[in-house]
Amino acid sequence: MSRPPSPLPVDAVLPELLAALRQRRTAVLQAPPGAGKTTRVPPALLGAVRGRILVLEPRRLAARAAARRMAFERGESVGQTVGYRVRGESQTSGATRIEVVTEGILTRMLLADPGLDGVGAVVFDEVHERSLAGDLGLALAIQARELLRPDLWILAMSATLDGERFAKLLGEGVSGPSPVANTASGGSASPHPSLSRIPHPSSLAPIITAEGRAFPVETVHLGPPQDRRRTPEAVAAAVHRALSEGASGAGTGVLAFLPGAGEIRQTEEILARGLPRDVDLHALYGALPPAEQDAAVAPAPRQRRKVVLATSIAETSLTIDGVVAVVDAGLARRPRFSPATGMQRLETVRVSRAEADQRRGRAGRTAPGVAYRLWSEAETAALQDFAPPEILRADLAPLALDLASWGAAPDELRWLDPPPETQFETARGLLRMLGALDDAGALTDHGRAMARLPVHPRLAHMLIASGSPLAADVAAILGERDILRSSGPKAPDADLGLRLDALRSRDALRSFRGLSVARGALHAARKEAGRLQRLASAPRGHADTRDAGRVLALAYPDRVAQRTAETPREVRYRLREGHTAILPATDPLADHEWLAVASLDDRVGAARIFLAAPLAPEDLEELFADQIIRESVVAWDDDGGRVSARKVERLGALILSEGPLAKPDPEAVQAALWDGVRARGLGALRWSKEATRLRQRLAFLFFHDDAAPEASGKSAWPDVSDDSLLDSLSDWLAPFARGAKSLGDLARADLHTALDALIPWDRRRDLDRLAPERLPVASGANIALDYSTPEAPVLAVKLQETFGMEDTPRVLGGRVPVVMHLLSPARRPVQVTTDLASFWREGYFDVRKDLRGRYPKHPWPEDPLTATATARTKRRR
Repeated sequence: MSRPPSPLPVDAVLPELLAALRQRRTAVLQAPPGAGKTTRVPPALLGAVRGRILVLEPRRLAARAAARRMAFERGESVGQTVGYRVRGESQTSGATRIEVVTEGILTRMLLADPGLDGVGAVVFDEVHERSLAGDLGLALAIQARELLRPDLWILAMSATLDGERFAKLLGEGVSGPSPVANTASGGSASPHPSLSRIPHPSSLAPIITAEGRAFPVETVHLGPPQDRRRTPEAVAAAVHRALSEGASGAGTGVLAFLPGAGEIRQTEEILARGLPRDVDLHALYGALPPAEQDAAVAPAPRQRRKVVLATSIAETSLTIDGVVAVVDAGLARRPRFSPATGMQRLETVRVSRAEADQRRGRAGRTAPGVAYRLWSEAETAALQDFAPPEILRADLAPLALDLASWGAAPDELRWLDPPPETQFETARGLLRMLGALDDAGALTDHGRAMARLPVHPRLAHMLIASGSPLAADVAAILGERDILRSSGPKAPDADLGLRLDALRSRDALRSFRGLSVARGALHAARKEAGRLQRLASAPRGHADTRDAGRVLALAYPDRVAQRTAETPREVRYRLREGHTAILPATDPLADHEWLAVASLDDRVGAARIFLAAPLAPEDLEELFADQIIRESVVAWDDDGGRVSARKVERLGALILSEGPLAKPDPEAVQAALWDGVRARGLGALRWSKEATRLRQRLAFLFFHDDAAPEASGKSAWPDVSDDSLLDSLSDWLAPFARGAKSLGDLARADLHTALDALIPWDRRRDLDRLAPERLPVASGANIALDYSTPEAPVLAVKLQETFGMEDTPRVLGGRVPVVMHLLSPARRPVQVTTDLASFWREGYFDVRKDLRGRYPKHPWPEDPLTATATARTKRRR
C-alpha cells in the first residue's frame, strides 16, 4: 500500500519539466537542497517514459538512500519498481523500472550496449560535483542519444550548477558531417560505425528552476585553528558548542564535516571522552560498511541526540534527519595527478564557496539551524566559486581505456571540460606499457579484457596477468584506504605484506606494536577481494604473501625500484621511470634491494614511499623479460678522461647488470671520444708550438678570405675556429688518432700534420707567400710574425732594427699591413703602429728623446731613414 508523500517544492515544476522533456528529450533542472529533486523527479517520469529510468548518483550511500526513499514513498520494498546497483551490491528485479546506479556502473552499461536498449531516460543527479566518471558518462550518453538513440531522454539535475553550460552541452542538433575518428592520434577504430560523426549543439536545452524549502540558518565564524594539524581538536570543540547551543533538544543532531577518515577517527577519539550521555556518535565515509553508513543517516532514537562526523559524502543527495547544526572545517580531500611524476595522490584543500553553501544548507533541512565555520568571514570571499572538475586534475588512465573501448578519441565527444592533452597522453603511455593498447593506439584483446573489469586499468592488468589468488587481495587493499593505522605519530611501515596478513587474520598483527586495523576499511577490503575474485575468475586459495612483490609489479611496472644509496636516516631508490623515492631507514623494507611500489607522494625530488613489497632479481627476469634491454654502452667517462665500454642489461632507468665490453665497436669508441673532446674543448688536445702557429696562420687567411669570398661564396682556406674543428673532429683528427680511446692517446696525435692536411693542394704554395712565418727587417734579421689576432699579424721588432725602413711591411699579397710593435733595447713596446712612415715623421723624435737618456749606449740618430739598422750597441757596431 503506497504512502502519500508530503509535498515538496519540486512538485510544483514537475508538469513543466515533463513538458520540456516530451518536446526536447533533454532538460536541466536547478533545485536547491531539500527541494526533493532526487526522489520526486524519477517517479514522475514513469508514466511518460518507455523502458527503465537510470538515475545516476555520484556515491554509493546516496544511491542506496535515494532508492529506499523512493520505494518507501511507493509503499514498496527496494528491488520492486525502484532498485539500485552499486559496486559490490545490487537490489533489482525484472519489475524494476527506476534503477539508481553509481556513475561507473553507467559507463560499464554504455560500453556493453551503446544504444542502452530498454532504457528510456537517464537522469544525472548532482552533476555539479563533476566527477571523472560522471563527465565521461554524460559525454557517452549524449553521443549515444544523438547517433543511436534519438528517443533517449537525458536530464541533468543539481542544486548548484552552471545551468547555461549544461544547457549548451545538452542542446540538440547536428550541423553536418564530421571527420572519422583519428586513429593515428590515438583513436581506435570504432566498433560502432555510427559513432563516427561528431555532434555540434545548435540550441540550448530547457532550464527548469524549482524553489527550495530551507529554514533559516545562522552562520557563526569561529576562525581557523592555528595549525591545520589541530583541526580535529577545533572540530570537537565546535561540536560541544553546537550541542550546548543549537542542538540541545531531543532528536536533534550535529553534522561535522572533516576532510578524511583519519581526521574523523581523531575527532571521534577526542569526543568519545566527553560527550553528554544522551548523544550517539557516528562516523560517515565511503569505506565504512553499509550498515554503519545507514545508521549514521537514520534518525536519532527517541530522547537521544546524535553527532555525525562525515567527509564530503554528506554534502548532497541525502538528508540526515534531525540535523540542526553543522560544523564545517572548510577542508576537502581531492585527487591530484602530477604529469611530472605520473602519479596521483590525495591532497587536502579548501572547499569551494558552492561546497561551503551546500554544507551550511544541511543545517536548515528540517528546522532552523546554525552553521559553525572554522574560518573567518573575510576568508569566504577568497574561496573558489566551484571545485575544479576531476577531469582536469585526476589520473586519466581509466578514461583513456574507456574511450579506447568506446572507439573514439577525446575530440569526438562533447565535454564541459575536455581532458588535458598532456595528462591524456601520459595515460595512454601507461596503457601501452600494460599491453592494453598497441603501438598504433588501438585496443588489444588484453585491453578489452581489462576494460570489462570495473577497476583501475593497473589492477585489471594485474588480476588478468598474475594467475595468482593473491591478486584479488592485493587489488582490494589498493582499492581502499589503508587498512592499517598507527597509534602514534609515525605512519605504519610500508610493507604490503602486513596488510595482506591483516586481511586474512587480525591475529597476524599482534606481534606488531603500535598498529591496529581500520575496521571499516578491513571489512570493505575483504568484501571487495571476494567480488574481484569472482569477476576475474581468479584462482582460489591463499598464495604466499611473499609473492606480493611479483603481483604488485604487474600493476605498477613503472614503479619497480632499485636501491641506490643510504644514509642513517633514509634509503634512496630509483624508480624504473627515472624518479627518486625514499624510505625511512627504520622501515623493514629498506633492507631490500628491489621493491615494487604501489603508493608514494608526488614530490619530484624524492617521493616518500607509503606502500610497497619486496622483489627478487629473478622476478624481474620473469615478469619483464620482453622489456629488458641488453645493449653495449660506449660512452665518455669524463672523470677518467677516456672512453668507457660496458655491456648493460637495464629495465628503463634501472641497471640490472653490467660488465666490461671486450671488443667495442671502433666507430662507437671514436664517437664517444669526440664527445669527450667536445665536452672539454680543444684545450684538451696537446697543441705544439708549430701546430698552434699553423692554426693561427690559417685562421688569418680564412678571416680575410671570408671577408672577400670567391665567386663560389666559399672560402678557399679551411675554417679552423673552435666550433668548426670540434664539429669536424672525425674528418681532420680521426686519420691521425686511430685506435685512440683516451686523452692520453690523443696527446700523441700530430696536430700540425693534421691541420696541414686541411690545406687545399692548389693553395699550399700560397701559404708562405700570403701568410709568411717570418719577415725580413732592415737589420737583416728574419722576425717571426704573431698571427694570434686574425685581423692582422704582429711584428715585434727592436726600433733600431727598422732604421732605413720607409714603409710598414705587408702580408696577404700586400693587402694587410702588419701591426708593428717597436721595442726598446729591453724589448718593451714603445710604439704600436701600422703606418711606419707616419711614425718617423711625427712620433720618432719624442720616443728618441726619452730613449737616449735611458739607453745611451744605443744609437739614436736624428735621421732614422738614413741610419744603419742594427741590433747592437755603439761600441759593438
